[in-house]
Amino acid sequence: MRAEMGTLESSINHRFSNPELLDRALTHSSAANESRTGAGPALCDNEQLEFLGDSILGFLIAEALMLRQPELHEGDLSRLKAHLVSAAHLHGVARRLDLGSYLELGRSEEMSGGRSKKTLLVDALEAVIAAIYLDGGMDPVRQFVAAHVLDAPFAGDEEAGTDIQPAITNFKSALQELAQSRKLPQPRYAIVRERGPEHSKTFTVEVRVGKDWAGQAEGRTKKIAAQRAARGLFDKLLETGAEAQAGE
Repeated sequence: MRAEMGTLESSINHRFSNPELLDRALTHSSAANESRTGAGPALCDNEQLEFLGDSILGFLIAEALMLRQPELHEGDLSRLKAHLVSAAHLHGVARRLDLGSYLELGRSEEMSGGRSKKTLLVDALEAVIAAIYLDGGMDPVRQFVAAHVLDAPFAGDEEAGTDIQPAITNFKSALQELAQSRKLPQPRYAIVRERGPEHSKTFTVEVRVGKDWAGQAEGRTKKIAAQRAARGLFDKLLETGAEAQAGE
């Protein structure tokens, strides 16, 4: 049984003039296929909306990065965009919106745990983006993408122990790619401190890139601490690159 759509509309801050668009965005092909063999009306699945939403998302991310980071070259912008539209990041966005609760699934997909499947959730998110665009135009979907994709909180801070990566992306991967693009040594991580009781430890992780670049951060888990440290050094490297470009 899917959850009440009004709750989702509140979460995404958009009340649909045409609620059928949101219904379709959350209807998986398994439900549409089953409906064609039943006595009720046939349903339309979300595959075309997913196709449109993927393109809209890519455009809006590119637009926002260009406006927010005018000093960056195409290569760095492309890496940031790739992380923001990655399945790992979009899965976290869909999880925070609890999109799985709103999916219309066929019986077999429901029985196989479709509400928590990464691919289904990412597809549904992209379809919702298209539905918002078709219902209200570019302004509301731009606001949605900014709030839920670009400026989302770090999932690692919220849900330690899950497989959701921090919101802008997996910063360990981002730092590794940035170091490679700058022809720097690969990042190395080390736990430099542990404090607190065994059931509630705080870890401090240091990351180093060669001899000249280093950063430290704390977290409730080693994974969170490492992601935070990577984020700090990633931002520092970007700032340094931007300053060098400005001085040319």
